[in-house]
Amino acid sequence: ERIGGFGGKSDILATNMVYGGSPDHYKITLDRVQKATATDLKNTAVKWLGDGDYVLSITPYPPTSATASNVDRSKLPKAGTPPQAKFPDIERAELSNGLKLVLAQRHSVPVVDLRLLVDAGYAADSSAAAGAASLAMDMLDEGTKTRTSLQISEQLQMLGSSLDTGAQLDVCIVNLNTLKEKLDPSLELLADVAMNPSFPEQEFKRLQQQTLARIQREKVMPVAMALRVFPGLLYGRDHAYGCPLTGSGTEASVSAMTREQLANFHKTWFKPNNATLVITGDITLAEIKPRLEKLFKNWTKGEVPAKNLAEVADKPKPEVYIVDRPGSQQSIIFAGFLTLPRANPYEEPIQLMNNILGGDFTSRVNMNLREGKHWSYGATSLIVDAKGQRMYIVLSSVQGDKTADSMREIQNELQWIAGEKPPTPEEFTKTQSNVVLGLPGSWETIGQVAGSVGQIVQYGLPDTYFQEYPAKIQGMKVDAVQDAAKRVIKPNSLVWVIVGDKAKIEESIKALGLGEIRYVDADGNLL
Repeated sequence: ERIGGFGGKSDILATNMVYGGSPDHYKITLDRVQKATATDLKNTAVKWLGDGDYVLSITPYPPTSATASNVDRSKLPKAGTPPQAKFPDIERAELSNGLKLVLAQRHSVPVVDLRLLVDAGYAADSSAAAGAASLAMDMLDEGTKTRTSLQISEQLQMLGSSLDTGAQLDVCIVNLNTLKEKLDPSLELLADVAMNPSFPEQEFKRLQQQTLARIQREKVMPVAMALRVFPGLLYGRDHAYGCPLTGSGTEASVSAMTREQLANFHKTWFKPNNATLVITGDITLAEIKPRLEKLFKNWTKGEVPAKNLAEVADKPKPEVYIVDRPGSQQSIIFAGFLTLPRANPYEEPIQLMNNILGGDFTSRVNMNLREGKHWSYGATSLIVDAKGQRMYIVLSSVQGDKTADSMREIQNELQWIAGEKPPTPEEFTKTQSNVVLGLPGSWETIGQVAGSVGQIVQYGLPDTYFQEYPAKIQGMKVDAVQDAAKRVIKPNSLVWVIVGDKAKIEESIKALGLGEIRYVDADGNLL
């Protein structure tokens, strides 16, 4: 579907030209695959996987000569008119059991993407244990009441379909991508995995150990260390969003977890009235709804607990936390605060303001710390999307002896953009143009469209949100972005998390006078 980039049409044509001698050599390759027999595979293995031969073939390039050209290369060609970004209409329906259907038709290729979004995610971990959502979703396709994990994998391979399960902050996701002609048997797998996971003990033990190993890796990787502790310091550990942003939980919680807890997590949250099926691609509601009604008829609705998404007050003064990593030559700096939920009336100006502050390569913090000071390979800012209050984070990896100086620069940039140095018309025009020109490519594939429809579902956005989005960006004025900076940026309520060598950075950070320094471990426990 994609025109450019890795795996896009241009990449495929160029690869075939280089290695096959013709842009359409992929047709020959596909023909070979389709006609291959078991005997062909055996003979190929005998020829190339033996232990006795080394074959080196050298084929000289044929003679070449320059082709005459009348193209004027002294000046760049004029850019054409950029395409208009178009987002498909959203259609809605509901099954008799309460499962909501949201459809966006895209008939460019005979592919259907289905994403079951269950309102749970890491934010639901408090109903079981930290890390339960991630581990439960990792296990979802490891076996059902009628299929083993191997049978699921083999059936998907035979169909040419893919099925992925996972968890994010607000949702658990079961994602099926399939050719339309293989839709019915693929849908059966989706329904079986979503409704009837068996959580086999043997697979649980294996994934439990993998998760523990993952946590141990996170606790020695500086960025992951910060991601583990930052949410709890901003929201508080009792808040649904106060869990590690990696979603993995803690060694204590995962070690004590049982398969019964995961099964209960699934039973608690996987209810049709707590889920939405996002359908994107070469299909209509009239075609898909009767099939889904039949497949999900035995999935019964029920009560679902509430997640604690209570609003958290701003910090009355800055807080500074150091996670000691002895011997580290660099420091990871996280500076952040809580801001508005994803669904808010100022979101588009906030996005452009963030691009100016740290979202673009030419943003202020990156040009300061990387291009100006040369203290960092990169500095950025981001907003972690959520149904409730979101984390606004400015982060960078800097050389250790410039940790405090970099913190001062980040503090200055935050104060300046909300005060004496608001976004300029030049900065606004540049990022506005970047966003508008990038929109057609952002919905190039069915998967990208499905991702945007998923945002509409997760965050309660209007169905026409992305259809109206280009006009909102094009019609925006610089004063809206300046107002967004004043409304959102909170330099006096910052929470700082610094991962670095305490012995080398402690005194210089104290000298900044940002506030009392506290020390936490990689799980966020005060030391």
